[in-house]
Amino acid sequence: MKTLKLFIVAAILTSGFLSGQAKNTLDPVPYLTLKQMPNIINCLPAPPDTASEMFKHDINRFFWGKEQRLDPERATMARRDAVWGYDHVLDIFSEPFGMHISQEETPEIWDLLTRGIVTVTQIRKAPKKFYQRQRPFMYFHEHLLTDGVEESDADLSKDGSYPSGHTATAWATALILSELNPASADALFARAYKYGDSRVIVGAHWQSDVEAGRLVAAIGYSQLHNSPEFCEQMAKAKAEFHRLSGTSVATDDYSDFVNITDVVPDAILEIRYFGTYNFVGKRIDGYLEPTALLTRKAAQALKQVSDYVKSKGYRLKIFDAYRPQCGVDDFMRWAEDLNATEMKQYFYPELNKDVLIPDYIARKSGHTRGSTIDLTLFDMNTEKEVDMGCTFDWFGVESHPDFCGNPTTGKYTGGKSKAGRSITAKQFKNRMILREAMMRFGFKPLDTEWWHFTLKDEPYPQTYFTFPVQRINR
Repeated sequence: MKTLKLFIVAAILTSGFLSGQAKNTLDPVPYLTLKQMPNIINCLPAPPDTASEMFKHDINRFFWGKEQRLDPERATMARRDAVWGYDHVLDIFSEPFGMHISQEETPEIWDLLTRGIVTVTQIRKAPKKFYQRQRPFMYFHEHLLTDGVEESDADLSKDGSYPSGHTATAWATALILSELNPASADALFARAYKYGDSRVIVGAHWQSDVEAGRLVAAIGYSQLHNSPEFCEQMAKAKAEFHRLSGTSVATDDYSDFVNITDVVPDAILEIRYFGTYNFVGKRIDGYLEPTALLTRKAAQALKQVSDYVKSKGYRLKIFDAYRPQCGVDDFMRWAEDLNATEMKQYFYPELNKDVLIPDYIARKSGHTRGSTIDLTLFDMNTEKEVDMGCTFDWFGVESHPDFCGNPTTGKYTGGKSKAGRSITAKQFKNRMILREAMMRFGFKPLDTEWWHFTLKDEPYPQTYFTFPVQRINR
């Protein structure tokens, strides 16, 4: 019995996509079920009839493939492309992608690809079974170039030829990786195209099978974006890529952003940069509507904060959330204009404007990454904003969370700034109520602003977004 159990475990751990070929450990779980995906039989035409001009083209391409075998380098590539398995496929595409992909080195990218590929390629099975198209090596009574090495005549003769699963896998891989790293798109699709041609060269597929495989990947890939889980994993994979490559990226893609009030209906909005009561004294570039946006992940965490503080008699009041890069650029232009001091008495009376860069204003802001928020509490009993001791966007030590107290212990210590300002024990406690609630649900504070918090596990740590602040309609 013990021997039987060990055999079963070993069989499970070595199961792959196809028997007799490169193995994977456990097959990943698709982002979408087969029922949630299109039925390719209803999407693509039937394989070409043997009396058609298209089939003549298939035959011509078969003989083209046999000519390609005479080139040792191309024949070697075709044999290599015949091996089926995640490790092998992702090793091939690591080179055009510009980073080695493995479960150990790039776990987020690996998870995105393996689950994404299996989601896309599962839809090839129905037409293969439905049409049971004869493969070219069988039609011509020949052997695969790869017979007995990477794949066998016996295995493939039991599997329909239309569409090409290898091609769908390669094309899906290129589609996903080019979304991660757009700069590599040319190289990725060139390699994926050759990967499909390799199926013709070894005699495993007709040209029309290969072309259908590319369409299968495109159709399946479009459906992937209907999975919130895929979109969230794509964000993690992008963050991993930019962290490992040491790059940042700017984009106007707001697909993973939400209106905060759609997720947190009780939130009160006072979007300071849409109006004129802010340290600049005018509406900031990029703020087209008085609304607040966050990444989906940050908004969901904020909903937990909201529910928590509501149980204590408060609502959240939001001053700013996602900030487009053009808004940050607007701040910089204002800071560099030393004569623009209209709002000095309200926000920085003790400071000379020439010290604002970089102590208070920088060329890059966490707000632009979409998971940072500026907010306070609103008391539902008094129906007033909670007194925090100084206003939002006050430039000075009075804004620091450790001003007059220890935020780690929550103990009020008192004291005064050089300007003679102080806050009361009650005001310090109010700051700590907000701080504790935000940190409880995954936000980290800033040590210079009591109102500023960033999601610890932010999905886009290297991405700076450029789309304007306006309500998202879906």
